[in-house]
Amino acid sequence: MVKDVKSITNNSRDISKFKGKNATFMLSLSNSETANIKGITQAGIPGLIYLTPTLDAEFIATGAIYSLDNIAETPAGVPTPALITRAIYLMRRFDGIEFLNLGLKVEPKISNTIHHFGIKPSGDITKGARIDAKEVFQKGLEFGKSYILDGDYLILAESVPSGTTTAQASALALGYDAKNYFSSSFKNVPSGVKEETIKKALANIEGESDIFKRLGAVSDNMLIFNAGFIIGAMGRFDIALAGGTQMAGVLLVAQSIAKELDIKIDSSNWYLWTTKWVAEDENSNIKALLEMLDFEVGAFYSDFDFTTAGSTHPALKLYDQGEAKEGVGAGGALVYGLINNLPKELIAKEVEGFLM
Repeated sequence: MVKDVKSITNNSRDISKFKGKNATFMLSLSNSETANIKGITQAGIPGLIYLTPTLDAEFIATGAIYSLDNIAETPAGVPTPALITRAIYLMRRFDGIEFLNLGLKVEPKISNTIHHFGIKPSGDITKGARIDAKEVFQKGLEFGKSYILDGDYLILAESVPSGTTTAQASALALGYDAKNYFSSSFKNVPSGVKEETIKKALANIEGESDIFKRLGAVSDNMLIFNAGFIIGAMGRFDIALAGGTQMAGVLLVAQSIAKELDIKIDSSNWYLWTTKWVAEDENSNIKALLEMLDFEVGAFYSDFDFTTAGSTHPALKLYDQGEAKEGVGAGGALVYGLINNLPKELIAKEVEGFLM
């Protein structure tokens, strides 16, 4: 095992196999009109939530942003988790940083590889997300089969505001008993708003038996595309899903679609890496979500927080108090850094440097 990296489930994987190996980092970017529902998310600037994935991409790629004047932070003052991922990258480089445009209103102003699939932003799930889920899944499947990996393995992350809401709606639509298991960007989860949103979304698919039509109404592009992608890439290379309950949602969607299409799952190269803030979150239960899978994944979290790493910055302490928790591959990047022996104190100082 690796110091400061802990297992979420009783899986048999040895994470030390990744020591000394270089990852390619890939960030999935998508907009959902669900994020416009008042009080549903704090993943960005009110009124400009749609810019969050764009800004995250710009900062991860360049260390600067071009589509807004300042780094996005929540109304509570929590800076984007992109700072954590960027800090790790500067200390232990990824082999490459790539992006998936899975439906953006504003394209990032960067020179990195951005993979395009002709996917539009998804709609508000209370009115129907308007996703051609079968087509989006198929595009992910084909991309997984054809994608050429440069690094030793892939870290696959996401930036999708309101994504935990659409992930929960998707899991419930697929029949999983997962009502209280998904996390939130808020410390105090807006359960009333979230529950009402999901209730309306599920009401729209009553009586609908087609799995793709159900997902097309209540899900988001990232969940469906990446479910296809990891199935398409089965057996080809190791994939670490970098994220919390949203990435557990990707695995649940993959499991359900695979059963529907009679696809045999080989999860031997599938991992999920997240943060301590998600793993120990009292308002969600990622372990329970992962235990709903019929197959094993290497599920681990980084035993990192800013307090024990010696940070005194008030904005970063908010993470330790339960705000934000995960996103933009922060958990996966932290695991990557800890596997490669980056000291926690130096990680914290590197992140603090962005806030000077």
